[in-house]
Amino acid sequence: MDAIVSIRAAVRTSLAKIEPGDAIAVAVSGGADSMALALAAQRELTDSSHPLHAIIIDHQLQSGSGDVADVVATRLRTMGIESVTIKKVNVEITDGVESSARRARYNALMEFAKEKSIRAILLGHTRDDQAETVLLGLARGSGARSLAGMRGESEIYFRPLLEITREQTLRACEEEGIEVWSDPHNHDEKFLRVRVRRSLSFLDESIGPGIKDSLVRSANLLRDDADALDRYASEFFQGIDPKEIDVSQLARLPRAVRTRVLRLAIYALGAPAGSLTAEHIAPVEALISDWHGQGETSLPGGVKAMRNSGRLSLVRRG
Repeated sequence: MDAIVSIRAAVRTSLAKIEPGDAIAVAVSGGADSMALALAAQRELTDSSHPLHAIIIDHQLQSGSGDVADVVATRLRTMGIESVTIKKVNVEITDGVESSARRARYNALMEFAKEKSIRAILLGHTRDDQAETVLLGLARGSGARSLAGMRGESEIYFRPLLEITREQTLRACEEEGIEVWSDPHNHDEKFLRVRVRRSLSFLDESIGPGIKDSLVRSANLLRDDADALDRYASEFFQGIDPKEIDVSQLARLPRAVRTRVLRLAIYALGAPAGSLTAEHIAPVEALISDWHGQGETSLPGGVKAMRNSGRLSLVRRG
């Protein structure tokens, strides 16, 4: 089967979840994954009621990035996508280039969606990206939610290619005569994801083929577990005041649920989204499970946690 046929079938499955008439965008970097996705979307949406847009994010982190974006835009128009937007972003480096660029990219995509009334943005993450995400989570010592990898559908984002390999997208572009851009950052080992990608190739050679499939399968299983725990935590959280929580109630919860409730409470008090790590949660959880008179704990966003008269108190200062 031609690679583009498999990719179109995967895209078709995602498009079936989107209401007729809703505008759709494809996020394109110029690499094989996103170009193959854009071609598949264009062909699947020909003569459809869905307006199709393409969005290229220029992070301005490399010399000549604007020229690359212009070339990619021309290729997309040649492919038949008429509405192509290049959005330049200024990446504020606060927690590493990769994380900072990702945050700026998703902010820009959300702004674009509001500007154009976009219902769904298609992203070109592949099965290889999913395996790398899981291995990256293992390297960082992350929890189940991180190890569960990327969702096929999350908010306005759809990832149709999570069951498609990177090799298939490369082959599709070759078969269709589509030129692609190879990002130099994808080969620079100063970036953790690049090192993880090469480590994954080594594991594939040393342990045997199938390691990527095993990682993806593990992510799918963990996602089911994490979803269940999140649901239990959310149900408990609906009946409490996040500023004052009875310690005895929290103590009765399994630790996996309790830590999720604590995250929900701290975010409700104003900690920035995505700012909490296991290192932040551990001393707050210890106020419940290992209480020996310790003082307050400082958390992101000026949130403070303390134990007082059998209650966990959360306040925001500053």
